Amino acid sequence: MPFQNVTPDRLNLFQRIRYSIFPGTYNGKIDRERYRNLFNSLVFHLRPRVVPQRTLRFTLTWGLGGMAAVLVGMLIATGLMLKFAYQPVPDRAYESILHLQNSVFFGQFIRNIHHWSGNTVLLVIFLHFLRVLFTGAIHPPRQFNWIIGLTMFFLVLGSNFTGYLLPWDQLAFWAVTICTGMLEYLPGIGEWLQKLIQGGSEIGPATLSNFFAIHTAVIPACLVILMPFHFWRVRKSGGLVIPRTPDEKPVDRGQLVATIPNLILRELVVAAALIAFIMLLSVIFNAPLEAKANPGLSPNPTKAPWYFAGLQEMLLHFHPLFAVMIIPFIIVGALVFLPYVRYDTDTAGVWFASYRGRRMAIVSAAVAMVATPLGIIADEFVIDFTAWMPALPAAVSNGLLPAVLVLAGVIGFYWLMKKKYTATNNEAIQSVFVLLLVAFIILTITCIWFRGTGMALMWPWEMGAAMP
Repeated sequence: MPFQNVTPDRLNLFQRIRYSIFPGTYNGKIDRERYRNLFNSLVFHLRPRVVPQRTLRFTLTWGLGGMAAVLVGMLIATGLMLKFAYQPVPDRAYESILHLQNSVFFGQFIRNIHHWSGNTVLLVIFLHFLRVLFTGAIHPPRQFNWIIGLTMFFLVLGSNFTGYLLPWDQLAFWAVTICTGMLEYLPGIGEWLQKLIQGGSEIGPATLSNFFAIHTAVIPACLVILMPFHFWRVRKSGGLVIPRTPDEKPVDRGQLVATIPNLILRELVVAAALIAFIMLLSVIFNAPLEAKANPGLSPNPTKAPWYFAGLQEMLLHFHPLFAVMIIPFIIVGALVFLPYVRYDTDTAGVWFASYRGRRMAIVSAAVAMVATPLGIIADEFVIDFTAWMPALPAAVSNGLLPAVLVLAGVIGFYWLMKKKYTATNNEAIQSVFVLLLVAFIILTITCIWFRGTGMALMWPWEMGAAMP
């Protein structure tokens, strides 16, 4: 009997129940065409029916947006599994991790997948963020999608941070102690905000409970809502930018091809390769777990998680008010308003805006790679504004003064690049972004690998000998 001719009154009770759940079945047979249409409808809510063939080029996006979605899915799936074994109380948290690793079937493997997916998704989203910026995919009508993407990046950053504490080992406890301690320097609300996040004046049961709730409920819910909205906005904004060379004028959509199978098949291949990579990584390397947290014994050095290491390094060179609040807020504010700046030309689809923009980006990176280490060494061994100007408040001598000097250097670099290369506004702003990006990466690398006992500068191979 054809599926189209079936009416509910001709089905028995069991068949009615099955029909209500799987409306494409009758007597165990599946209406394949109906399910194919259902699947296509779900896909086409997030993807258009056709896409420009030029946007299928892998080197346009590198599959980063899809990889981020896959990794978030893996995190949610493995996180749900981990919740069956984890106990979010200080007296049992560490022991539950040990039980998970040693006694639960595939427990160590699931935790490894969760750990490496969490770290990888940060890198993937960061690279996706750079790809969007450097291909000019922030110009109208895509400005608001940039804001949604930034919001999701900060949510993932918060997810990694809140999840960092959950094992309740020495590494996690003291890293979170360092990060929450930074909040004290926010004027007015710093102490209140720190107590709110910690659930009290110090890290304890309330902190673990707060972090567990945020990590397992609040942030996943926000991501599940924002991710489909982000994909939908990409579709409503006309899809991906059309790739073009700097010599080409903005091009039309060109030849269109069906999303299924042309786009979906490519996304499935990238997803499969990524899952295989994460699983291989999880087989070879275990997620770190040190001794149980001891609030009375601080490791030396005590470092923040790697994604906050750049901020910790800035704390060594600027007054906390500037390192934790003013400079980060200025940078975040600049990123938010970046798509709304009035640019000279539309560079959507062109890597690094132009051939000249590419040269300027290389020069900017080279300047940062030289100037940043020199600045770190000079501040460590030569410059001491606090000792030279003892009459000034520390916020001025070690905060305002060096911040003004750095700002003057950045502004001078902007005008110098613009004048030397007769650059457009697009190219000059991009050069400043590359300068600050590379500088921050070097600060992060310095904190992770070149800070030893007492956060003193030393070579990585000297750190073992310096440990007590």
